[in-house]
Amino acid sequence: MLATNTVARYGSVAKSFHWIVALGMIANIALGLWGERLPQSTEAEIALKSTVFSIHKTLGLTVFAVAILRVIWALTQPKPAPLHPERRAETFAADAAHWLLYGSIILIPLTGWGYHAATEGFAPIWWPFGQDLPFIPNSPEVARIFGTLHYLFNIVLWVTLALHILGALKHHFFDRDATLARMLPGRTEAAAEGEGHGHVAPAFAALAVWAVVLGGAGVAGWFAPEAEAGGTELEEVASDWTVEDGTLAIVVVQNGSEVEGQFADWTADITFEQQDEPGIWGDVRVEIAVGSLTLGSVTSQAKGSDFLAAEEHPRAVFEADLVKVSDEYEAQGTLTIKDQTVPVTMPFSLRIEDDVADMSGRLTLDRRNYGVGENMQDEGQLAFDVEVRVQLTARRSQEAE
Repeated sequence: MLATNTVARYGSVAKSFHWIVALGMIANIALGLWGERLPQSTEAEIALKSTVFSIHKTLGLTVFAVAILRVIWALTQPKPAPLHPERRAETFAADAAHWLLYGSIILIPLTGWGYHAATEGFAPIWWPFGQDLPFIPNSPEVARIFGTLHYLFNIVLWVTLALHILGALKHHFFDRDATLARMLPGRTEAAAEGEGHGHVAPAFAALAVWAVVLGGAGVAGWFAPEAEAGGTELEEVASDWTVEDGTLAIVVVQNGSEVEGQFADWTADITFEQQDEPGIWGDVRVEIAVGSLTLGSVTSQAKGSDFLAAEEHPRAVFEADLVKVSDEYEAQGTLTIKDQTVPVTMPFSLRIEDDVADMSGRLTLDRRNYGVGENMQDEGQLAFDVEVRVQLTARRSQEAE
């Protein structure tokens, strides 16, 4: 069998690309749909879901690489002439469907890769080249855009693939021509009038379909950021020090990789007087809206009943004395999560200049002390230690001076 195409048949290269990509995409569709429906209540279920999605992502990028080669090959080869050139509308629709398929096999893996790069945690790609992409930040907003695009391109693929298969079966069983046989193994040459047809007009038709789909999604607001779901509203506090800027972050280790998240909604009531001598020189009460957490691709899972239980326990509270110990400071107190109150001590650095304080501190918690992820006892899946990182800038209120 010859490698290249002619106006009467497909060559071995085109056939190989066709079936490798087709089987890979169908398998990946099945993996993705299966993975979405898998439960994640137990350690074994979470491990299975993670494995399925790792296979899905790795296979998707493999198909992506092959698909690029396939499209390049298609652009350099003559396309076998249609067996029914008099059916112009049918021929045009078939060619446009081919370009929708060509675009889908590139755009679906690409947007899936973008979604993966914009999130943290869960199922890694099984390769040695890292998990991120240049110019794509870890961002829930960016992840939402790529996730929406990935879904929309999948819908286009599913519809086009169904029509493509139905068309091939129609040619084989009703028209009884060699359209399908030309893509099957073996050397099938079908007599056809005319020459191979062009690519340009059907390609523009495919672009029009994508434009309509994306435009409709934009009008429907599918790309708009979701409103913050804090789970509970925190009341403003009258503090001696007003927080002007800051972050309250946690870092978990999942499948051996760090995943960082942040709480968007929290308040701090701070009383403090800087002194040179060791001792207790203030106190702090921090309330945290647990539902305001974002934690990469596992945000929903982290706020679920098996972990932080944001609906049942919407607030976490940290209360501590601010103590100077030698040249450093410590916040010595308790942290309450899910009605579990545990003593904690957080060392922190502090610099005060012109009534503006810059503070940063870290502490490590054992999630088991708070009943978080009790069904996850394998540290290879989810480490017991959770690091808390705090950074803030606060200004002394005039009433406190």
